[in-house]
Amino acid sequence: ISHFSFPALTFKTIMMKLAIISALVASTAAFAPSVLPKATTSLNAFEAELGAQEPLGFYDPLGLLNTADQAKFDRLRYVEVKHGRIAMLAFVGNLVTRAGLHLPGNIDLSGTSFDSIPD
Repeated sequence: ISHFSFPALTFKTIMMKLAIISALVASTAAFAPSVLPKATTSLNAFEAELGAQEPLGFYDPLGLLNTADQAKFDRLRYVEVKHGRIAMLAFVGNLVTRAGLHLPGNIDLSGTSFDSIPD
């Protein structure tokens, strides 16, 4: 059995360790969630819809839905999803073309082929 010798704790080392511990405890407050006031909007009709989340809630900066009913809201949401899907397909089409893959056949009635268009 070996004996460990610990240095005697002096007032200076105790204060140093206390300062380090208090600095560590104080820095953890930076990571604690803060309480934010709930943002209010003039339009609360669609606050419970999917996508309305804190801290903004339902976000309509242009006021397109100020006089809208549920049918118009559903239509605009459907159109937004459709346009997003078209944009994703266009991006994948760009990637495929840049990879050197081309569709067979002609792009128009005058006989311009897909292969004749450069990447």
